[in-house]
Amino acid sequence: MKQIKIGIIGIGRMGQIHLDNLMQKFSEVEVVAISDINVEARQWAAKYNIPKFYSDYQDLISNQEVNTVVICSPTNQHAENIIAAAQAGKDVFCEKPMDLSIQTAMRVLQIVERAGVKFMLGFNRRFDPNFMKIKSLIDEGKVGEPQIVKITSRDPAPPPISYIKSSGGMFLDMTIHDFDMSRFMVNSEVKSIFAVGRNLIDPEIGIAGDIDTAVVTITFESGAIATIDNSRQAVYGYDQRVEVFGSEGMAGTENNKSDNHYYYNKKGQSESLPLHFFMDRYIPSYFNEMKAFIHCIVHDEAPKVGGQDGLISLAMGWAANTSMQENRVVMLKEMLN
Repeated sequence: MKQIKIGIIGIGRMGQIHLDNLMQKFSEVEVVAISDINVEARQWAAKYNIPKFYSDYQDLISNQEVNTVVICSPTNQHAENIIAAAQAGKDVFCEKPMDLSIQTAMRVLQIVERAGVKFMLGFNRRFDPNFMKIKSLIDEGKVGEPQIVKITSRDPAPPPISYIKSSGGMFLDMTIHDFDMSRFMVNSEVKSIFAVGRNLIDPEIGIAGDIDTAVVTITFESGAIATIDNSRQAVYGYDQRVEVFGSEGMAGTENNKSDNHYYYNKKGQSESLPLHFFMDRYIPSYFNEMKAFIHCIVHDEAPKVGGQDGLISLAMGWAANTSMQENRVVMLKEMLN
């Protein structure tokens, strides 16, 4: 069995999640190096007795002991990190997206394919137990042929304006997860997209060039239709729901809550609100996606979420932007030509 020795690039919020999981829950792997431009991240190397800390990611990739790279750097560094790791013959897991540019993402995929390494993107919601259950019901034929998919994805509060300015916008940063989820559920390729976006929460988001509220309609080659509704501010918590209606039935999942109690009295009913942050809501999914990545290396299998999945979701984001700006239905192939 291949001995997996991991280097992690970027020890911010996501890097810390993956580092904690790898160190505490995966006895078959060894984290031998981490890299971050912030020298304060050295504390994570000390916490877990990781032998090497680098301020330059190139030094991590040059480390001959590292044969697998987990990339959690800022989005604008993903492409160069992936390319460097792949060309050095390292297997790669990278947080989404590969890049904000479709052309750059295509070039990344070409380089990865030539290198012949494993490459998986971090669309963690595919590995959420709730959504995995819905997917299994679809695959078992319990729902029949999917006809209508409804996805709700609403954050409890907007991110800082500084983040919004560099994120690529709602469709490429937030909705991209929902784009991937729609394809995951429908099992068909995307034909067209129509999107409407507004600023209904914070005018500063509009000044920064983004939207905070959106509805997207997706038509698939199979004829199925999906709708996605997004908001940057749901005052009651982190709202994450999926429903799939098909020829043989319907399957859906409600929000995760801190507990499942409900209480009735003469005034009405009360129950707990949804969990309030994605790091609480998706804890199991981050473990499950890393488990899937390690599995594909050990068993020499194709990753469950490949670079092509990332490219299509990125193209869907740009199609949604184009649709919103031009007020028209956009064929996905327009983005990929």
